[in-house]
Amino acid sequence: MPEYEDVCALIPTLDEAETIGDVVDGLQAEGLANVLVVDGHSTDGTRKVAAEHGAEVIEQSGQGKGQAVREALEYIERPYILMLDGDGTYRPDEAHRLLTPLLDGDAEHVIGDRFANMEPGAMTRFNKFGNRLFNGMFRKVHGQDFADILSGYRAFTVDSMEKLYLDAEGFGIETEMAVECAKHSISTTVVPITYEARPDGSDTNLHPVKDGGRILYTLYALAKTSNPMFYFGSVGSLSLLVGVLLGLYVGYEWFAFGISHNVIALLATLATLFGGMLVMFGFLSDLMVTLHREQLRRIERLEDD
Repeated sequence: MPEYEDVCALIPTLDEAETIGDVVDGLQAEGLANVLVVDGHSTDGTRKVAAEHGAEVIEQSGQGKGQAVREALEYIERPYILMLDGDGTYRPDEAHRLLTPLLDGDAEHVIGDRFANMEPGAMTRFNKFGNRLFNGMFRKVHGQDFADILSGYRAFTVDSMEKLYLDAEGFGIETEMAVECAKHSISTTVVPITYEARPDGSDTNLHPVKDGGRILYTLYALAKTSNPMFYFGSVGSLSLLVGVLLGLYVGYEWFAFGISHNVIALLATLATLFGGMLVMFGFLSDLMVTLHREQLRRIERLEDD
């Protein structure tokens, strides 16, 4: 069994006393002796259970999974991090799948693909649909296929994390990490993992509609700097479409019946102009982002030389 002295296993938790002990034990059985639990003010004894099973435990100063991850980086001194949830849905005995490409230097960020082996009942149909939607949107906007951007089972180098700008508070942290990896060209690998159903007595902290909305907003908002053509162009195209449709309606009413719609015509003109300006702005912003990335690549090559 390999020893992972340079790896810290990070577990953000909130009211997971039923499962956290088994998760910590499982990680230690795999050679991961350095386990850090960052707890979000649990009221069910999660911190006590985790400490009794040998984990280092800190209570986060804020709230939300995203804040917990950022705060944990201030405590972790080892160069590699394995991150997973404390709800028992991820198997500790599969940690090597994520750590091997990381420790071999083949990747800086590794994502565990839950859809590769998902047990029956591990995810509702609604959640599956949402995950597929978000992954499809990510591929479209950011031009990368990370298979499962919302996966909570990941491994990454501390150095790569220092390149990312993360400010999500809750479950949007995984989305933000994926977007930032694509934006900064962090070498990312996807590996298959098993995703198990939550054990009996363990309640989810995920609220599908509310958290799904936040994730969708995060994906769209982050496109502003990584794919501005999509960010501005989508709104601009919609405005253009509305303007054209209103214009066609006004034209039809005028030529067919001699009826004028001055207010609607004004709205159509404004919508068309606004949409055209946004599309043009998106095009220019996309050009600037492309040039900026090319300059960064040149600087990195010079630094490597």
